[in-house]
Amino acid sequence: MGQLSIRIIALSFILTGLWSTPRPASAAEKNVLHAIVGIETTIPQERRTARFLGTKRQGSGVIIDNEGLVLTIGYLILEAEGAIVTGPGGKQTPANIIAYDHESGFGLLRMRKPLAINPMRLGNSNGLTIQDQVLIASRKGPQPVIPARVVSRRVFTGGWEYLLENAIFTTPPHSFHSGAALIGKDGKLLGIGSLIVGNAVAPNVHSPGNMFVPVNEIKPVLADLLEHGKRQAAAKPWIGANTVEMRDRVFINRISKDGPASKAGLGPGDLIAGVNGKSVRSQEDFYRTLWAGRKAGDVIKLNVLPRLAPEPVVKEFSIKSMDRTEWLSKKPTL
Repeated sequence: MGQLSIRIIALSFILTGLWSTPRPASAAEKNVLHAIVGIETTIPQERRTARFLGTKRQGSGVIIDNEGLVLTIGYLILEAEGAIVTGPGGKQTPANIIAYDHESGFGLLRMRKPLAINPMRLGNSNGLTIQDQVLIASRKGPQPVIPARVVSRRVFTGGWEYLLENAIFTTPPHSFHSGAALIGKDGKLLGIGSLIVGNAVAPNVHSPGNMFVPVNEIKPVLADLLEHGKRQAAAKPWIGANTVEMRDRVFINRISKDGPASKAGLGPGDLIAGVNGKSVRSQEDFYRTLWAGRKAGDVIKLNVLPRLAPEPVVKEFSIKSMDRTEWLSKKPTL
């Protein structure tokens, strides 16, 4: 069976809810898959994220309007000067970077020569619940299109100072997940692929799957992103400390060069015990306390147990936070 036939049958399963007997796909169903495009970006070696995200990035995206607007996961286009978009039949066109939204994790780009493809409509991701059947579709991978089911809706935190309130977790995992489309039974877009995770069902349950960013996250800020390239609300304070949660404790495992935490003297292995005297016991707790009532530029006092301290004494560090996009826009010190 050809790859296209596999895609069409899988889509028919999802859109009709018939998980046993396939039927011929309609033209509308085929158009849904045509809206999924490939994305390739090149990031200059001197950019901030080149070392840990790479200078060559590949993934997928979804055309969401009639003028070539593509929604994808932000790290694919972060600090890229442009992109190449590949549509059905391998047709390629250059694209301009429109926006990167750190808070949601989304990225937007626009093709310079829009392809003659019907866009995929945005669905209502808030209505997606556990056990719902979905389709995961990308442009590449051993199996570009697979049926899946939602196994969890919960808060997701990432070590890069990132918190997503109502992330979508699915199984089985899709290997080419970056920017992949999460499609509902009505053929509408419900999420964009972000990560492969080992605990899709629950934090402490071994269950390989994917994490998707819900499309409802972009709806309130889409106009801002299109007009300004970023949301216009005050940015959250960013300190440039990548963290990991271990046994109800939050440890720093990487410091952003020239970032606020680096300038304050923090380093890998330091334990973050609290913020402004309030103790923190998890990554989620840390972020919520860090951001509560504060904006980028505010001075934040972190209570830290330094890794190299001669005695186990918690010290207070004053850190002048910043907007992460301002740090990204500056060239690293060589």
